Amino acid sequence: MTQNPAPTQAAPKQKIVLAYSGGLDTSIILKWLQTERNYDVVCFTADLGQGDEVEEARVKALNTGAVAAYALDLREEFVRDYVFAMFRSSALYEGYYLLGTSIARPLIAKKMVEIAQKEGAVAVSHGATGKGNDQVRFEMTAYALQPDIVTVAPWRDWEFQGRADLEAFAHEHGIPVPTTKKDPWSTDANMLHISFEGGILEDPWTEPPAHMFKLTVAPEAAPDEAEYVEVEFLNGDPVAINGEQLSPAALLTKANDIGGRHGIGRLDLVENRFVGMKSRGVYETPGGTLLYHARRAVESLTLDREVLHQRDALAPKYAELVYNGFWFAPEREALQVYMDHVAQSVTGTARIKLYKGNCIVVGRKAPKSLYDKDLVSFEAGGDYNQHDAGAFIKLNALRMRVQARVEAKAAKKD
Repeated sequence: MTQNPAPTQAAPKQKIVLAYSGGLDTSIILKWLQTERNYDVVCFTADLGQGDEVEEARVKALNTGAVAAYALDLREEFVRDYVFAMFRSSALYEGYYLLGTSIARPLIAKKMVEIAQKEGAVAVSHGATGKGNDQVRFEMTAYALQPDIVTVAPWRDWEFQGRADLEAFAHEHGIPVPTTKKDPWSTDANMLHISFEGGILEDPWTEPPAHMFKLTVAPEAAPDEAEYVEVEFLNGDPVAINGEQLSPAALLTKANDIGGRHGIGRLDLVENRFVGMKSRGVYETPGGTLLYHARRAVESLTLDREVLHQRDALAPKYAELVYNGFWFAPEREALQVYMDHVAQSVTGTARIKLYKGNCIVVGRKAPKSLYDKDLVSFEAGGDYNQHDAGAFIKLNALRMRVQARVEAKAAKKD
């Protein structure tokens, strides 16, 4: 008698961890990874200050078919280990941008990899497009932390040609599509800032509409009376506002509230993306802008001239590394050691005047200030002998005097 063989068990699906926001795009990606790539999808939403939408995203992920969903409160870690670490460098990308989106990506990607390791997932995925910087930031971090991880970028792989294709896929799989009119731009928010790009903002001549902004009032609508704010720093980090000691996340939140009501921290910038194109971004960074100017004020008292100039010469490179996604690269980590060393002397208090979009330094003090009133005073006295300046000037002018004499002799021969 011939026996039928026992039915074979289907091989278990491999897991993938998706950085999930709860929006239409990542909800479609979740389902696409299931249906087109045959993955069991684990979703991860990072709480960087978005509020209730974080838990809403976790529930939506499970309802859309995720086998597991994580919502992690990363607010203190984000500000303490990423934002404040970056602030110690006084980095600005291309002279203006405080790197609010850039600095969030390595933390999100780091947690994504950690969840992949915990869940036994073989791959990670994200919703960044093939034209932007975020794809680089997510994937560079993932490879730096787990070299053999597989990265799946649906926007680079799928065949959808536009929003109509996405909506058709959503309807086919029962994914709710918003019926209200979508703002004609995209946003990304965390505790440091909100960014706006795309849509009507792609024309760099178009002024951002007034109702777009969320963290700041328009400067012309700000209070008619100035507000004075004192920010205290200890060994490089802000620790108190107006005498109130606060945790990193609470301090940045308070700085956002204070700066926002005075229209501080709006930026409209055409920047150079790492992938090679220019893009226009509009940013709101009220608390970060306040802390940046306060920090520079304390540094002016506490940092040696050559150390300050050297730090400022290295800051653009540091900013470029953060912007381009090299947070976990050895050169950024080496620069961080230098920045942290320099920052150890940044202890003191800055007094800032906020008025209709302006952030004005009006006072600064430090227990180990290098400012010596006796030296700088126009009155006689102190250790400085003004007669010494003549020899100092002549020595520094020597090479220019030699050059002038050579050129004068050459002119006579002609």
